[in-house]
Amino acid sequence: MRKLGAELGVEAMALYRYAPSKDALLDGLVEEFCLQVDLELGRDLDDLDGAAESKRRPTEPPGWQPGLHRIARATYGVALRHPHVVPLLATRLLATPLARRPLPVLRSDERVLALLHAYGFPEPEAIRIHRRFTAWLLGFILVELRAMDDDPEEPDPAFRVGLHRIPVGELPRLRATALGLVDRGGPDELAAGLDALLGGESD
Repeated sequence: MRKLGAELGVEAMALYRYAPSKDALLDGLVEEFCLQVDLELGRDLDDLDGAAESKRRPTEPPGWQPGLHRIARATYGVALRHPHVVPLLATRLLATPLARRPLPVLRSDERVLALLHAYGFPEPEAIRIHRRFTAWLLGFILVELRAMDDDPEEPDPAFRVGLHRIPVGELPRLRATALGLVDRGGPDELAAGLDALLGGESD
């Protein structure tokens, strides 16, 4: 809180007028993240409607799987814009009981469960799909955004990653593939993994 106060040019105690604790402040960041996902989803639906009217491209087919893909894409896009908030998506879930989470955070779960309910999934199946979807989405984003560069200013890729620090004798496969691991999978890999994960499910 002292560091944040210094960044904002105020005393740390002044922050407590807006957030009663550090935990509340962290929960607020997750809440804002989820609100931005809501905005992304709204824009996505607006784009689909506009495309249908103009006949530039067809709308996505109806169904629960395209719905989950839209949620995943929106979340991924917000995560790329705010990578430092992403770890909080996991840590605040571990620290904050369900009923005490901000409404926009709870709405993220409600959205997925309501979608599955609308397509006739019984509760046990909806819970299982929700769990798989949430685990894949969060895990994929965390892997995408993990720190990989040892020296971000270094133009040579091998030195930027710090290959010289990875012992080839002990970690030969990691060292051989490290430069490839730095590249992000992007939305296509996110979608492919989601399709593979949900491929065995049916309406």
